[in-house]
Amino acid sequence: MASAPAWRPWVVAGSWPVDAPRDVSACPLEPVVYPAVLRLKRRADFLRVARTRRKWVAPGLILQARTRTAEDTSDGEIEVSRVGFTVSRKVGNAVVRNRVRRRLRDAAAQVIPEQAKAGHDFVIIGRKGSLKRPFAALRRDLEKSLKQLDAHRGAGGSKNEDESRR
Repeated sequence: MASAPAWRPWVVAGSWPVDAPRDVSACPLEPVVYPAVLRLKRRADFLRVARTRRKWVAPGLILQARTRTAEDTSDGEIEVSRVGFTVSRKVGNAVVRNRVRRRLRDAAAQVIPEQAKAGHDFVIIGRKGSLKRPFAALRRDLEKSLKQLDAHRGAGGSKNEDESRR
């Protein structure tokens, strides 16, 4: 007893949209592409950043920073900043934590490549307020944290700027 294919090939081939233009997109606007940020993924890297005890607490996030040395990198990537993200269970369930992590990842992709000094490791910790906070305010929190930790590319740290304003 021989088996036959369920669909005859010439019937299925006639229903495929072969004639449709392939270069037309459903979205006419080009998506905004930000430069990629290297990620911290190993627990040892997160602990190494936490050991430095350099952190800044903002309403939307907590930023920990560490300056890398030549001994830290085996392949000579000392001019690149790396970022790690963490959100604890106190923030919410898995869906909420992933949403907070995605918002922080997007904010970091916009801010870190443009404004952070090279050769730093950063850990961004999500807080309960990260989800409800407007995205522009979340970006400002990250920028202010970089300035406070002297990891901003701009003119020094904001401690000197605050003293000069008074």
